[in-house]
Amino acid sequence: MSPPAAIFEPAPATINTGLKGKVVVPETVAPEGSQTKLLDQFGGKWDEFKFAPIRESQVSRAMTRRYFNDLDKYAESDIVIIGAGSCGLSTAYVIAKARPDLKIAIVEANVSPGGGAWLGGQLFSAMVMRRPAEHFLNDLGVPYEEDAANPNYVVVKHAALFTSTLLSKVLLFPNVKLFNATSVEDLITRPAESGNPQETRIAGVVTNWTLVTMHHDDQSCMDPNTINAPLVISTTGHDGPFGAFSAKRLVSMQTIEKLGGMRGLDMNSAEDAIVKNTREVAKGLIMGGMELSEIDGFNRMGPTFGAMVLSGVKAAEEALKVIDQRKRECAE
Repeated sequence: MSPPAAIFEPAPATINTGLKGKVVVPETVAPEGSQTKLLDQFGGKWDEFKFAPIRESQVSRAMTRRYFNDLDKYAESDIVIIGAGSCGLSTAYVIAKARPDLKIAIVEANVSPGGGAWLGGQLFSAMVMRRPAEHFLNDLGVPYEEDAANPNYVVVKHAALFTSTLLSKVLLFPNVKLFNATSVEDLITRPAESGNPQETRIAGVVTNWTLVTMHHDDQSCMDPNTINAPLVISTTGHDGPFGAFSAKRLVSMQTIEKLGGMRGLDMNSAEDAIVKNTREVAKGLIMGGMELSEIDGFNRMGPTFGAMVLSGVKAAEEALKVIDQRKRECAE
């Protein structure tokens, strides 16, 4: 017997949690239908349960056909985002929402997108965002807790709630394709007429499956693939196995002289610096998030995520300016 429908009540705008502050739940669309629809559908019928028949090759073709169609479709993209962490996903969310006409490819080295945003600091679950980053949470529809005694920040009860919501919304956009388990091995470049390497234009990315990238040292040559785009947005984080990739590549290309190197942790200076300095660091390459700390020598920000999402908002704004400028140049 299914429980009475009256048990389910939509969440109010504010919930009394017994804490000093309150939990803010942005307005969302109420769920449709009975809360017990699945139980009504399947409950008590398991003895007769059976999946629809299928041939194994149909599964293979259903996956591979779509994947290779995506490879073909996004081989020429309007924007490539390197890194699907909190900054990269925020960038994709804002651009895709504002401009459904633009084709956006996201390349993520890990199987699981989200970067470090699945948890807070030191494997803790809560996610802290300093104001005014709550505006991004409001737009996304993620509830958060306010503390009357500490009005300068808000807390999402679990970082995975934020990350899964952001990821799901990005993946629902028809103009976005995420290529996860895929590494960017290099940048596609076009030389400047002046011959000055500092004026080299970025024209896309060189990709390979991450498992292949990890074995270049112990296997024979395994050549990569490519995606062309007039604009690349790099959000690969601070230095690490796949971190600060574009920053380090710009040095080896002599587009920039050297890395500034990330400095010690200082949340107050780091978060402002990351957002304010999100920009086009080379022609056709915008950089956001903690990767900027490696180029500019900013401080580490530690376990707070407001700068990641607002750097993504600024990267989106900069990207739309660059894309529209490129289109005007091509039309002239």
